[in-house]
Amino acid sequence: MPEALLLLQKYWKHESFRPPQEQIIQSVLEGNDTFALLPTGGGKSVCFQIPALLLNGICLVVSPLIALMKDQVQNLQSKNIKAIALTGGISQDEVIDILDNCQFGNYKFLYLSPERLQHDWIVDRLKQLPINLIAIDEAHCVSQWGHDFRPAYLKISQLKTTFPKTPFLALTATATKRVQKDICESLALENTKFFTKSFSRDNLAYHVIKTEDKLFKIQQILIKNPQPSIVYVRNRKACIETSQQLQQLGFTATFYHGGLPAKDREKNMQSWLENKAQVMVATNAFGMGIDKPDVKTVIHIQLPENIENYYQEAGRAGRNGEKAFAIILTNLGDIEYTKRQFIDVLPDKKFVREVYVKLNNFFQIAYGDGFNESFAFNLNQFCSHYNFPILKVFNALQFLDRQGVLTFQNESSEKMSLQFIIPSKEVLRYISLHPHDEAIITTILRTYSGIFDIETVINPHLVAKKANCSEANVVKVIEQLANNNCIALHAKNNDSAITFNEVREDDLTINRIAKFLEHQNQLKQDQFQSVIDYISNEDSCKNKLLLAYFDEITTTDCGICSYCITKKKQNPLATTDLILQLLQKGNLSSREIENSLQISAEATIFALQLLLEHNKIAINSYNQYYTL
Repeated sequence: MPEALLLLQKYWKHESFRPPQEQIIQSVLEGNDTFALLPTGGGKSVCFQIPALLLNGICLVVSPLIALMKDQVQNLQSKNIKAIALTGGISQDEVIDILDNCQFGNYKFLYLSPERLQHDWIVDRLKQLPINLIAIDEAHCVSQWGHDFRPAYLKISQLKTTFPKTPFLALTATATKRVQKDICESLALENTKFFTKSFSRDNLAYHVIKTEDKLFKIQQILIKNPQPSIVYVRNRKACIETSQQLQQLGFTATFYHGGLPAKDREKNMQSWLENKAQVMVATNAFGMGIDKPDVKTVIHIQLPENIENYYQEAGRAGRNGEKAFAIILTNLGDIEYTKRQFIDVLPDKKFVREVYVKLNNFFQIAYGDGFNESFAFNLNQFCSHYNFPILKVFNALQFLDRQGVLTFQNESSEKMSLQFIIPSKEVLRYISLHPHDEAIITTILRTYSGIFDIETVINPHLVAKKANCSEANVVKVIEQLANNNCIALHAKNNDSAITFNEVREDDLTINRIAKFLEHQNQLKQDQFQSVIDYISNEDSCKNKLLLAYFDEITTTDCGICSYCITKKKQNPLATTDLILQLLQKGNLSSREIENSLQISAEATIFALQLLLEHNKIAINSYNQYYTL
């Protein structure tokens, strides 16, 4: 395929394809339905972008992630390749204009979310396009057994009827055998060609380290490995705090989370990409479309939700092929804490029904009414009104959204946000002049660390609860601070919007979707148990455990994970054999041996003493060891 290689060299500046990219492209060009399982960093996008450029017509790319769609469209446009995305939040007229452009404007790529396929008129318009390939990115979302199942993805199978002769390409980075089979059945793929790349990363050492002082451990790791690193945390508060703590310890660190303004996200990202900051502290919002080859360490200081997410995030280390580390730092309280965060907030059928009924009552929707009605929605206000736990309600609304019962547009990053623009001593002076406001201002300062440094999203309901006053009073004080030029304030009355996609039917609606809820909750519990099993297992190679999760069996230990290193330490004879093998390649100091084998100084010295005593090695005048 010389034409394909020329395109790769011209647009992507790569001299050759990575296995099995070329075979996937060939399969698509031959008109086959194709399934590609390529682990993170495997170059999935090239597999549909190159054949689409070689074929006449336009490639339809179905993707669940708006950020990823925008990133890929921008990338293609920067190469002067005509691409466009049909994302949410745009009017019907704009959608029509985009589809007109695709039909008459010689575009090569149209990206859209699976939810768009639920509109019959959009599918009718797609019929008019010369579609040469349909690529389904993040295809695990199709499977009810996948870690991010989205019912809207099931609509893609209808495209098979609409475009029976157009090849389908399903792409994913994480899928067990069970999920692979389910994807193919759900998409109605025919005579599918399968291409999978091993999940094994020979250069990536997976470590699980038990420690009560995680910050100290991070410090040790970053000193030992001063190259670019990512530290994953669970929430925005931890993101800012950990970044500040690392800065205080002398590291160049920045942070990234979904609530940051776009310009700050971009600035912090560039700082890290250009190696101005060694460490990126981030939530799971960071990572899509990020390809920095020289990341040395990826550290999780809180447990991931599932193995799939962990594998993808860990896989951002060592993409240049050099040895790298994926580390989970854990302590005794982590399992219980994460369980409360992920499992205890899963809504059951009774709770979802209660939220749905109360939501309809909240907006005064009568039984049999409500279809296509939209309302501004304040989540905090709703939860406060009915005394509901916020996170559990949020999960319930997300479930109803994914089932198509309603559309929940969460725009929490755009609610009330503020930043102090006067120094802390001036704040104290302000409080002395406004003593009645002291409780509220001090509560804000205690609750939101970093509020002097960056614009921070404020939850007035939470502040009111902590300060033992009304929410209206909190808002009044904040507005007064803004009027006195103490803070920069951006406020939006409603943080979300709700659109009802069905008429109100209460039990009929909930009973119809209840089985999906039970299935989803059980799946999440099973997936979290897999994480517990992974960190708790002290009798198996960590690489082996990860591969086994993805149905890939190996009989060989990796030799570089935390289990394997511990085993070497416990077996000095095994360590001596490894040292002898190493010294056969050249003379080395004890420090060089220690770093090469990733073992402790104590274990290295003990093994060297054994070898010296048995006349297996000697030491030269440069303090280097050599074999006899």
